[in-house]
Amino acid sequence: MTVAFFSGRARRAGVVLGAVSAGLLVLAACDKPTPLATVTIGDNSVNTEAACYNDGKAIKQTEIQPCLNKKPEKTVEVSMDDQVHFGVDPTIAEHGWTLFIDGQQAEQEPYKKTYRTIPGSAFFSSQTGEPTNATQVSIVETSGKELIGIWQFEFKKTS
Repeated sequence: MTVAFFSGRARRAGVVLGAVSAGLLVLAACDKPTPLATVTIGDNSVNTEAACYNDGKAIKQTEIQPCLNKKPEKTVEVSMDDQVHFGVDPTIAEHGWTLFIDGQQAEQEPYKKTYRTIPGSAFFSSQTGEPTNATQVSIVETSGKELIGIWQFEFKKTS
């Protein structure tokens, strides 16, 4: 004679409990997400996590240029007449942040507020003065001379 050790209801509850436990284990193993940077044009917002981030500590010198040269995952369409709004997490603003355009630092002093606006026309001329149709814009968190994080966007010019 066989005896059922658990009723159907108890087995289902056990399966649910096991699934929830497994899910919590997976979440506990996940990395903490990096702070977000956001670009807004009109009512279109695009945000991204950092392309390079060392949990709030300085990025190694050898990793900076390769990170700045990475192809951005997020693309934003910008016209010359648009106002480009940048927003960063307060943790980024605390240290200060600057913009890099096509891998080159565009500003000397870090900005320490969470939000700023720049005209779209500022992003579409090359160093030789020739107009360009696409630009890589990086938001770079700094602490003194050290770089803490890099967030990247590709700006594509629209008419």
